[in-house]
Amino acid sequence: MKLKVILLLVAVSSCFSCTRNAITGRNQLNLVSESQVEQLSLTQYKQFLSSNKVVAATSTDAEMVKRVGQRIANAITQYYQQKGIANDISNYKWEFNLVESKEVNAWCMPGGKVVVYTGILPVTQNETALAIVLGHEITHAVAGHGRERMSQEMVAQGIQVAGDVALGSNPQTVNIFNSVYGSSAQVGVLLPNSRNQEYEADHYGLIFAAMAGYDPQQAIPFWTRMMNLNNGSAPPVWLSDHPSDASRIQKLKDLMPEALTYYKPGK
Repeated sequence: MKLKVILLLVAVSSCFSCTRNAITGRNQLNLVSESQVEQLSLTQYKQFLSSNKVVAATSTDAEMVKRVGQRIANAITQYYQQKGIANDISNYKWEFNLVESKEVNAWCMPGGKVVVYTGILPVTQNETALAIVLGHEITHAVAGHGRERMSQEMVAQGIQVAGDVALGSNPQTVNIFNSVYGSSAQVGVLLPNSRNQEYEADHYGLIFAAMAGYDPQQAIPFWTRMMNLNNGSAPPVWLSDHPSDASRIQKLKDLMPEALTYYKPGK
């Protein structure tokens, strides 16, 4: 009965709160604005940097992260300008930081705040693979995936928010924000949507990396290395909000001809 009520709430809310994503073309549930999540993101981002060891900007690896990140950001800006929707990311103030951590991870918050963990560099091995990672993670932000997942969870919990102030002052919505942009995975009603988001991030991440002058074909060996790194310990695909590595690699191969049309070597 509870599941039926949740699904009914989702359906009703979807009728009135869906917006069509200008890039992916997919309808997304959207109960929170970009400005709302950017405010919360900036606060959490500053807290994260103050409580973690940021690698000196003059180091070789940190310089690489900033260089690759800025090229991806420039490509995204160009793409949005070509589509006539540059205003969608006009408030982005890009920052790229390398943080000391053994975790194999990177992320981008709304507003363009990007963090790469040193633990992923032995897996990326080169600038091109790092561009694949950053293209993927930044796509999550610019495509509004976090806002979509927040909206879905708010509907599931029956939470209504009126105005920017309410979002940040409501402990429930702050907890939802932290769960969406934190490390916890969600399993259940939201699972299929989050997997769709991963494929979208792969798709447009390839395009943005290619536009930035990085060979998108390097996504295949990178994800192969990730698959070998997991060494069979990854959760089954039906329990993960990420596609299985094998499924992702096949999908990337399918997307490669399109991505290569954007690739200009030596850019």
